[in-house]
Amino acid sequence: VHPLRARTPKSASRVCSKYTTMPPKKAQKDTSELPLSAKFARCKNTLSMGFVGLPNVGKSTITNLLCGANHAEAANYPFCTIDPNEVQCIVPDQKFKYLVDTWKSPSIIPAALKVVDIAGLIKGASEGAGLGNAFLSHIAAVDGIFHLVRAFESDEIIHVDDSIDPVRDLDTIQSELCLKDQSVMENVVNMEKERVRKDKGLSRAADVPLSETFQSAFDKVNKLLAAQTPVQTGSFTEGEIELIRDWGLITTKPQVYVVNMTKKSFIRKGSKWLPKIKEWVDSHGGGTIIPMSAAFEQEYADLAGDAAAQKAFLDECTAEAAKLGLKGPGFVCKSVIPRMIRAGRDALCLQSFYTMGPKEVRAWTIQRGTLAPQAAGVIHTDFEKGFIKAEVCNFEDFKKLHGGEKSVAKVKEAGKYKQEGKSYVMQDGDICVFMHNVAKGKK
Repeated sequence: VHPLRARTPKSASRVCSKYTTMPPKKAQKDTSELPLSAKFARCKNTLSMGFVGLPNVGKSTITNLLCGANHAEAANYPFCTIDPNEVQCIVPDQKFKYLVDTWKSPSIIPAALKVVDIAGLIKGASEGAGLGNAFLSHIAAVDGIFHLVRAFESDEIIHVDDSIDPVRDLDTIQSELCLKDQSVMENVVNMEKERVRKDKGLSRAADVPLSETFQSAFDKVNKLLAAQTPVQTGSFTEGEIELIRDWGLITTKPQVYVVNMTKKSFIRKGSKWLPKIKEWVDSHGGGTIIPMSAAFEQEYADLAGDAAAQKAFLDECTAEAAKLGLKGPGFVCKSVIPRMIRAGRDALCLQSFYTMGPKEVRAWTIQRGTLAPQAAGVIHTDFEKGFIKAEVCNFEDFKKLHGGEKSVAKVKEAGKYKQEGKSYVMQDGDICVFMHNVAKGKK
């Protein structure tokens, strides 16, 4: 058992002996505060975002930029590319950095976000054009979408439709995703009838009744898709959500809209397309919009390893904006790669808790609403099976009270180090030690 992550007290066998023959009921995640898209998601902590867009909009370039972000924080972390189109992006986290600086442990493992570069989609993909169903199956395999559109002109990089119009491109992508979901919905009724037949033991010839909940969910989803609106922006009851989750619809996934502009437009923080893009997004259920420039980010990334050169580049870009009368905090140039990673993680409703000590400081990823036993299980399944309690302190309390010491002693003295049971809902930034028991022969 790792000494920083969990420990088994001497009295554990006595405390947990009553569970030897009858294990405790597994705690369920608290989803009451999650957005709708998260309620549709798979119940797992290793979720991923995928880049979706037309060809030649910058997906591969930005994926590579995300992969190279913040690696200086964890030189010993295996953040290299998993395969040609899947990367791990280190999550920018000032809390984690503070714990690393405090403990100076030899092992440092930050949180990471998995991002998939999905091949370009073209009009007609839902009917098999281009990569067709292969492309759409790649989208189905991820849990959230970075919807990337091109808002830059370039004679060297052709556009699949021979002109730049991000609103048209948004329509194309959204239409293909909704059409794919509509094709899925054609089989949903038969799937539901087959399920009811099996549950009730009805014959093939029997008339199969469909529940009001099913009919309501079915009608709501079809109405949204007909309006080219993502299902995850609708309003559903918990019963309807349970049904829709099993339908495997692409548009139930959360979306973050990314606009790839020219370096000049990014420095000016403006483009003729941005108001039109915002209007489109608002009329299709809303969502986060991140303006960025792959050209700007590439220049900045090429200076990695030379902090002075990177600062000079940012200062030069900020000065260029100032010459145009664009001054103030909003026009200070900086990389938006950290913001993109955080936005993707937030869209998936992911958060971190920490374990720390002289040997290792580590950030563990869980979904919001995760209970203490489930969080313990992320470290090791035995910790969840034999969960007794969690010893928890809030990061801000530790930072305020530890007095520079590599210890939680002063946090305990202040009464801010608490013992929590299996119903405790983990909070972002919790620092934890899990106490557990695994009896011999226990399965």
